[in-house]
Amino acid sequence: MHGLRPRAKTKQADWPGYFRARAEKAQDAALSAYFQVPLPAPETPIGEVPMVALDMETTGLDERRHAIVSIGLVPFTLERIRLAERRYWVVKPPRPLSESSIAYHHITHSEVECAPDLDAVLDELLARLAGKIVVVHFRHIERPFLDAAIKARRGEGALFPMIDTMSLEARLYRQSLWSRFRRWLGRPPVSIRLDASRQRHGLPSYQSHHALTDALATAELFQAQVASRYTPETPVSALWT
Repeated sequence: MHGLRPRAKTKQADWPGYFRARAEKAQDAALSAYFQVPLPAPETPIGEVPMVALDMETTGLDERRHAIVSIGLVPFTLERIRLAERRYWVVKPPRPLSESSIAYHHITHSEVECAPDLDAVLDELLARLAGKIVVVHFRHIERPFLDAAIKARRGEGALFPMIDTMSLEARLYRQSLWSRFRRWLGRPPVSIRLDASRQRHGLPSYQSHHALTDALATAELFQAQVASRYTPETPVSALWT
C-alpha cells in the first residue's frame, strides 16, 4: 500500500493531502482522474456536501478470500435523494458462488455468469464517486473490499473518507455512558444494524441484502441522523472517518 495511506481509524487523517499526493502519483488513468477531483474541505458544513450512499454485497466477510458480487449507488444531499441517478451493478466474482452466499444476497449462479468483471465498471464507479463523500453502513466491508478489488485489477488501491452510519449509531448506543450503564446492568446491547437503526428513526423497513435498496436505506438513515443529532452546519470532518 502507498506510504501516504491515511489511517482508516482516525478522524485526523489528512484526506485532502492524501488526494493531492495520489493525484500526482496514480498510474491508472481512472484513479488519477478520481483523485484529481478535490474533496470538500474538512470544515465544509455537511448541508453543503454532495454525497453518495454506497452498498456492496459480497461472497463473505474477508476481502482476502471473498469478492464483491453487486454494488449499489444512490447520490444524495441532506435535502434530496437523487433516485434518477442511482446505479446498480452485478459483477462476476473470480470464484464460484457458495450456496450460503446465494442464500444471503439472492444473487444466483446464472446472474453472475452473465455479469462483467468488476474491472469493466470501475471507471464509471470511480467517476460517480468523484468529488462526493461516500456514506455507508459499516465501512469495514465497503472500504477494504473496494480497495482490494481495485488493487487487484489496477495495481494500486484507492482509499477515501467515508461517513459510516453504523459508527454514528455506535457513538450513542455502544460508546456513550448510557450504553455502558446498560451493559453494567447486564442488558443486551442495542442493535446498530441497518434496519434496527432505521426503526429507531421511524423509517420503514426495506428488503435487506440488496445493494441498491441498502444504499437507499443508508442515505435515508443518514438524513435522519443529521436531523435528530446534528445540524446542517456540522463540519463534514466531524462525521467522516
